[in-house]
Amino acid sequence: MNTTTADARSATFTAQPEAGQLRRSADNRMLAGVAAGIARYLGADVTLVRVIIAALTLFTGVGAALYIAAWLLIPSDGDDESIAAAWIARRQGRSR
Repeated sequence: MNTTTADARSATFTAQPEAGQLRRSADNRMLAGVAAGIARYLGADVTLVRVIIAALTLFTGVGAALYIAAWLLIPSDGDDESIAAAWIARRQGRSR
């Protein structure tokens, strides 16, 4: 391997974006953007994620609980904190 090839490979490696953070999607949402955010984070098709959530809800009932938990715990695009974290911060601010 010559230096040009090595430089090209290192440039390609460093040019890749850093791993994204898990966020609820603000653009591709049907309810709260949870499925679209998970699909974007995993690099999967959003329809597949939605089908899995629907199947978990229909067959076990767990899907709805997981969806609500994700809605509360995963911050939305452009937000610094989740709904739950904001609620807790407001509660702690009032109690002091």
